[in-house]
Amino acid sequence: MNITRRQALIAGSTLAGASMLPRQLCAETKQVSLAFGPVSPVYAIGMIAELKGYFRDEGLDSKLVTGNAGTFGRQTLAAGQAQFAHGDASHPLQLSARGKPCKILLATEMVCSYANIMVRQDLYDSGVNSVEKLAEYKRSDGAKPIVAATAIGSGTWVFGTYVFETRGLGDRVNWVAGGGPNTMFPSLQTKQFDGIMAPPSWIVEVEKKGFGRTIYDTSKPGIFEKDFGGTLPVLVIYTLQDTIEQDKAMVQAYVNAIHRAMAFVKATPLADVQALVTPKYFSGIDPDAVSAELGFDKSTWAYDGVIDKSSFERGAKPWHRKGTDIPETKYEDVVDMSFLHAARAKYK
Repeated sequence: MNITRRQALIAGSTLAGASMLPRQLCAETKQVSLAFGPVSPVYAIGMIAELKGYFRDEGLDSKLVTGNAGTFGRQTLAAGQAQFAHGDASHPLQLSARGKPCKILLATEMVCSYANIMVRQDLYDSGVNSVEKLAEYKRSDGAKPIVAATAIGSGTWVFGTYVFETRGLGDRVNWVAGGGPNTMFPSLQTKQFDGIMAPPSWIVEVEKKGFGRTIYDTSKPGIFEKDFGGTLPVLVIYTLQDTIEQDKAMVQAYVNAIHRAMAFVKATPLADVQALVTPKYFSGIDPDAVSAELGFDKSTWAYDGVIDKSSFERGAKPWHRKGTDIPETKYEDVVDMSFLHAARAKYK
């Protein structure tokens, strides 16, 4: 069989085009990752965006990178091991103060679900049923009560310490790092900790197991507003300023996906949201605990992601205190709502 030069060129160009096509498609899909603390429903928005295919729709292949405390997201982002982080709003402020300028892109929570405080069941039964009474309590050796946040400097620590300080009780408690539920729960049960900071899912699990009770519950109307003056950015999606400067299109695509996930949660019955995320992420967690945490935001927030200047300034009270090491920060220096505004305009 004789092949002419023209036939060979046609065949060659066809094969070349076919071999290039997969690489071109791969190049169009950007690899990105989101880092956050424990695999908890409080961080479910990234999981929902993944499961609904919103990242894929935006040309992204997004991975979720998880650790034991909210500080994990901050540390992972700073180390360049993730492009985005989901965590307490104090984290991007802390990074910016340490020479890693960040931008907060949107909020996923405006009333703090993890500012709840629980005490040991025996303490509650003995009458320790308020923040003030916990501060008055003395351990058997005369020491101050031990209260555990997930990590010192974490969001649970920032909000927990503020609750005590705003009531003039800041020096009446010893704070320790408790980690995640695998260490928090047994330490409360064995009386190593007198109190713990707990998101709604932990409250359900601890109270069902009978070794702790809640004494400060932000899901109750007016509790959070009384101490904090109103809503404020609690959980946020943020990134390094360098990431924005290097690839604005990728950042926009990411915000688009998260915005779509929030819109889905707002419009979808809680049971359906839970059914979506549970098989992959929460199959080993008490369904009532998952429901409590997913339902917290649906009952306290409009799911628009917007952070205005007044809400940011309310956050200054817990953020800018002795011990947080966060200097005064201007709204304009750390918040960038432009990507969210563009996402909202695109997906009305």
